[in-house]
Amino acid sequence: MAEQKTKPTSESVADFINKQEDEQVRDDCRELVKMMKRITGEPATMWGPGIVGFGSYHYKYDSGHEGDSCIAAFAPRKGKLTVYGMPEVLADATLMSKLGKAKSSKACIYFKKLEDIDTSVLEQVIKKSVELCKKKYPG
Repeated sequence: MAEQKTKPTSESVADFINKQEDEQVRDDCRELVKMMKRITGEPATMWGPGIVGFGSYHYKYDSGHEGDSCIAAFAPRKGKLTVYGMPEVLADATLMSKLGKAKSSKACIYFKKLEDIDTSVLEQVIKKSVELCKKKYPG
C-alpha cells in the first residue's frame, strides 16, 4: 500500500501563515485558526506543506485503504481559501445555501475571503463535520 503523502509535520503554522503574500489571506487564516481551535479543542498543526489541520483520526475504508487525517482543516490556495469538511455535511443544500459567496465540492468549501461568507454558518458546517467525523471514526 502506498505511503500517505499528507501527514503532520513539525513546521510552524504561524510561519506558514506569515509567508502568505496577501495580508487579507494572512488575517483570514489567523481567524480560521482561532475558529477551528475553538471548535475542535486541538492546536493547529501543519499537514504536509500547505494544510493547517486540527486533531486527527484514523480511517479505514471497505476497500482496505486506511490512514490518518485531520478532523478539521483549511488551506490557503491561489485566489481562494479552502475549508475541508465531511461530504455528508457539505451535501446539506439548505445549510450550504446560507453560507454566502462560496462554492463547494464533495469535501471542500472555497471562498475568496471570510467577509464574503456568513462565518456563523461556516462554524456550523465545521462543527457538524467534526461531530460526524468523531462519530463515524471513533478512536
